[in-house]
Amino acid sequence: MFEMLQYPFIQNAFLAGSFVAVVAAIIGYFLVIRGLTFAGDALSHIGFAGAAGAVLLGVDPLFGLLAFSVGAAIGIGLLGKEIRERDIAIGIMMTLALGFGMLFLSLYKGRAERTYSILFGTILGIDKTDILVTAIFSLFAIAVVLILFRPLLFISFDPQVAEARGVPVRLIAIAFMILVAVTVSISVQVVGVLLIFTLLVGPAATAIRLARRPLAAIGLAVALGLGYTWLGILFAANSTWPVSFFIATLSFGVYLPVRIFSPFWRARSFPFWRTRRPGLREQRSGSTEKSERLPTSGEQERQAEVPAASHLRR
Repeated sequence: MFEMLQYPFIQNAFLAGSFVAVVAAIIGYFLVIRGLTFAGDALSHIGFAGAAGAVLLGVDPLFGLLAFSVGAAIGIGLLGKEIRERDIAIGIMMTLALGFGMLFLSLYKGRAERTYSILFGTILGIDKTDILVTAIFSLFAIAVVLILFRPLLFISFDPQVAEARGVPVRLIAIAFMILVAVTVSISVQVVGVLLIFTLLVGPAATAIRLARRPLAAIGLAVALGLGYTWLGILFAANSTWPVSFFIATLSFGVYLPVRIFSPFWRARSFPFWRTRRPGLREQRSGSTEKSERLPTSGEQERQAEVPAASHLRR
């Protein structure tokens, strides 16, 4: 199996896949904790219309993906805070983009391989230029995340308090959605539009259930993403099945048992996880909550013994 590593196209696949796996895991962590997984899926479908239009015009599909997905990301970032209204607007935008994508594909008279690569990815067919473009966009996305890490983490867990403290919540949200669009665009060549969730959400969703701290969860998500990608490339190189199938299967195969059994070992190892941890608001008003807390049965017995003891002393 490892003899395949000597071939240049396998080496190119490993390089490009590694860049994509790392940036997708990092962006995917924030996508999951912010509850924007549907928006990430919508960006991939909207980007499909741009890629189809680029193929029709004879341009690199990556540029069409970037143009449509970044434009949609800015629109999503500007939408209201109400989740229901936002999801409805995203759904309408996605269906419109899919309609344009089908129109562009019907007008395209060339070979179907270009369309197939957009839908399912062709990581085993990328060249040095694709690797360079993927590396540039990946490093750009990671650098922006490092710059915005603390405020992005703040607004992800408590946006109301962050806004009250003067953090530009809306601006950071738009910048983050642009990063999601960039990640989606460069991930398409690995897993395609239809399976973009495999690298964007799968590793992050699994890591969040295994690690408590943000940095630990991000590191675990990166490790899982790299593992899925490397194993998927090796399996695909020794079979006739596509890389995206193996990556998706590995991601689901790891997530499912973690999702089923994580509540049991969490409760056994960390009993305090059963109760909700106090947020910033509860920490600031801790004294008020303590005064309003109902006494336990043991405290009630001790309180009842105090008057009795004072009566006996009299």
